[in-house]
Amino acid sequence: MQHIQNYVLGEWTKGEGEELIAKDAITGEDIGIVSSAGLDYEAILQYGREKGGKTLRKMTFQERGRMLKALALHLIEVKGQFYETSFRTGATKIDSWVDIEGGIGNLFANASLRRQFPDLPYHVDGQPAALSKEGTFIGHHIMVPKRGVAVHINAFNFPVWGMLEKIAVNLMAGVPAVVKPSEYTSFLTEHMVKAIIDSKILPEGSLQLVSGLGRGIIDHVQTGDTVTFTGSAATGKKLQALPHIIDRSVTFNLEADSLNASVLGPDVEPGMPEFDIFVKEVQREITTKAGQKCTAVRRILVPENRMDAVQEALTERLKKTVIGDPRNKEVRMGALASKIQVERLIENVERLKKQQEVVYGDLRDYDLAGGDKEKGAFAAPVLFRNNDPFKNTDVHEVECFGPVSSLLPYKDLDEAVELANMGKGSLVSSIITADDKIGRAFAVEAAHMHGRILVLNAKSAKESTGHGSPMPLLTHGGPGRAGGGEEMGGKRGILHYLQRTAIQGHPDSITEITQVYQPGASRPEVEKHLFRHHFEELKVGDTVYTHRHTVTDADIASFAQVSGDNFYAHVDETSLEGTIFEGKVAHGYYILSKAAGMFVDPRKGPVLLNYGIDECRFTKPVYPGMTIGVKFTVKEKIDQEKKSEEDIAKGIVKFNVDVYDGEGETVALATILTMVKKLDQTH
Repeated sequence: MQHIQNYVLGEWTKGEGEELIAKDAITGEDIGIVSSAGLDYEAILQYGREKGGKTLRKMTFQERGRMLKALALHLIEVKGQFYETSFRTGATKIDSWVDIEGGIGNLFANASLRRQFPDLPYHVDGQPAALSKEGTFIGHHIMVPKRGVAVHINAFNFPVWGMLEKIAVNLMAGVPAVVKPSEYTSFLTEHMVKAIIDSKILPEGSLQLVSGLGRGIIDHVQTGDTVTFTGSAATGKKLQALPHIIDRSVTFNLEADSLNASVLGPDVEPGMPEFDIFVKEVQREITTKAGQKCTAVRRILVPENRMDAVQEALTERLKKTVIGDPRNKEVRMGALASKIQVERLIENVERLKKQQEVVYGDLRDYDLAGGDKEKGAFAAPVLFRNNDPFKNTDVHEVECFGPVSSLLPYKDLDEAVELANMGKGSLVSSIITADDKIGRAFAVEAAHMHGRILVLNAKSAKESTGHGSPMPLLTHGGPGRAGGGEEMGGKRGILHYLQRTAIQGHPDSITEITQVYQPGASRPEVEKHLFRHHFEELKVGDTVYTHRHTVTDADIASFAQVSGDNFYAHVDETSLEGTIFEGKVAHGYYILSKAAGMFVDPRKGPVLLNYGIDECRFTKPVYPGMTIGVKFTVKEKIDQEKKSEEDIAKGIVKFNVDVYDGEGETVALATILTMVKKLDQTH
């Protein structure tokens, strides 16, 4: 029999003996021997820190982002090979699409975040802080990659997405990973990792795989390492409380399965589009991945006078669910991941039966369209009804990790919020309502107990990704029972793997460290205009001091005529009583426009275009007779990749525009964004 291998210390290897036989969830056939016994975890973690970590930390955010993009493009090209393996986990084609292509989508999404980071191996966070009267001492924050390894302990339900959504974040931050998927579905993770390793896109040591039980995998974590755990809250909390995790201040992110709720708004009646949307959404959440999602709807909250209507409509949709071999095009729900999951599901359903009535489904009595009912890991959808959820509270405690959910009535929106919160914290809740005021009331009152809230109606349903789909640019996690952790979250997710450090010093020192011009730093004047320099030639702090211009009444009147901006402060001196102005004042946009005329070198050169303005502020009124000049300074440089061989090699340069008056005081500030051609047209 074949072995499901581990990839550690730069090679593929099988563990000692046999920890588990991975089985096909549809047929029960043996797939391979799974074992990680005998692996040297201390060496594995150190290999990641030294081999992968050193290489990743030297790369800039732009380089890491391009690396992730290249990996995503490669995996999209070869994605077809993973579907057949995925079927063996019990997943349908749609389930597999979410797992495989949804996971790859996380790589694309995180790669795009490089635009929110500097062209450095580390991040410059926030704005500088003035710490002295004369401005010779300031503070700032930088965030550097942690010098550790990310250990990801993942659940069985998403063998690909669960890995890719996590490593996308740590790799962008410059931190290597050791991934331990669930041993039951690790054969699919192994398949994906082989494709990644064979591509040679990631630096060696940045990704290692432990396919077996992984006993001892976190025994050797140390300060700077991060452990993420996805699974049961009970197991996660035990690991989180290990003495060495606490003693060494190891970052631990827990994402636990939760009793998520979906609420039918009190305004929604049968016949409304939102009613049909609600029923369809709940049915999908019960059957997608056979209910094996940490975000699945476990509690269905319905106005008490709509219970019968929802029960009837939901039952009709569930009856149409064809269960069986996902290779069969008629099948809409596959199997659970393993027979063990079926046994746990049956146990928890029996517990809920003590307080609730089954109104649809039977775990043992159902038709099967392909697959082996005895050897496979199949289970049919079950719908409970609980008419007194404040008294019969097991529904708020017991989670059936499968195609099982419970209908619960509520009297008013306050009661719906209370019931939703009785789950003691969830990853997601949703409300389907046609009234945005109801959506607002629910979101504001329930948000403290839920990591994400979906407000769904007919206007958003067509493009909505649904109750159960976390998005890579939004936080995935939740308080209380859900673990209190955060995953993904766009830029926020990447920051989890960075160490924030305050730096203090002279503006020149902070400019050198951050590679961003800081107020008060030296501005060495260049002989040749900045617009005559190519990208590589420009240095942060280089400055052009422009000629000066005296603002006149005619300038103000002319700009008012051209722009159509006849705001009273610019054109009517008789209307200024009670204002802050001493007389007719120049338009702020005139000052900025005139500044552009002063700092721009009009001849054709390396500057290709100006594509935006950031952080524009008008800080002091300019009156006729005042003289202005501009300090035009290189603020920051960001490399940019060529989109094709024919594309012009260029980078982004941010220029600080400081418009000052005759007293040397700043009257306007702005940052302009430009594309500047490179000398080297090969990169």
